[in-house]
Amino acid sequence: MSSSTTAPRSTPPSTRGRVSAQLARLVPMPAGAGLARMLVERNVVSFRHGWIALVTGFAEPVFYLFSLGIGIGALVKTVTTDSGAVVSYPQFVAPALLAASAMNGAVFDSTFNVFFKLRYAKLYDAVLATPMGPRDVAVGEISWSLIRGGLYSAAFLVVALLAGAVGSWWALLALPAAVFIGFAFAALGMFATTFMKSWVHFDYVTLAIQPMFLFSATFFPLSTYPEALQWVVRATPLYHGVALERALMLGDVGWGVLGHVVYLVLLGGIGVVGTARRLEKLLLS
Repeated sequence: MSSSTTAPRSTPPSTRGRVSAQLARLVPMPAGAGLARMLVERNVVSFRHGWIALVTGFAEPVFYLFSLGIGIGALVKTVTTDSGAVVSYPQFVAPALLAASAMNGAVFDSTFNVFFKLRYAKLYDAVLATPMGPRDVAVGEISWSLIRGGLYSAAFLVVALLAGAVGSWWALLALPAAVFIGFAFAALGMFATTFMKSWVHFDYVTLAIQPMFLFSATFFPLSTYPEALQWVVRATPLYHGVALERALMLGDVGWGVLGHVVYLVLLGGIGVVGTARRLEKLLLS
């Protein structure tokens, strides 16, 4: 009597690998980034002896607050905001500088530092020798940039409070709002960095950041711009950060602030997913 056994059907490993890769690509947020905290911890340890560089990061917006907010504020007594509220000039400009502080802390760490680690220090190649993967690198570095941006924003908020530029209890939410701003700029900044091949390319970062800092309704109300230019300003991420912080710090809160939050979160999400995929291509191919 002969007996026959039927081997269970199984998907070939190569096919399973392709299916897993396709599923991972469909996940909106980078899956497999559970060890990202280890990279954040590494950055915290590496900055133990570099705290002076960390502290000086929030100095620029503070200088602007005192030079323009207090200095020009002595000449320009009041400003009418786009919502019609009449406030002092330091109260008008301080929320914008808080948003700029969050932007600076996040974008410069996620561009210059990441570029050096990626192209010269080859830090991420060493990271791949550990259980961490490219997605851990993306989420870990963006999280570290968020922490830096949050620290700068918290310090600036204290300075603004002491300078009398905070006029509402809603300002307590200004710090969480700064995290959304940092998230958008850190993710987009790191995504852009993965395409850069030399330090010359950082001129494009300055070319993007400087006009946004000057013209995102930072120092003047949006209504002072021509109508066509107002639509350009509204498309920039820093404008949404400025409008969000201004609404909170002046206590002029409405449903419109949710639109600014959604804009920043969507932008950050696109940056995170794009960064993860670019790092997979750069480090694993």
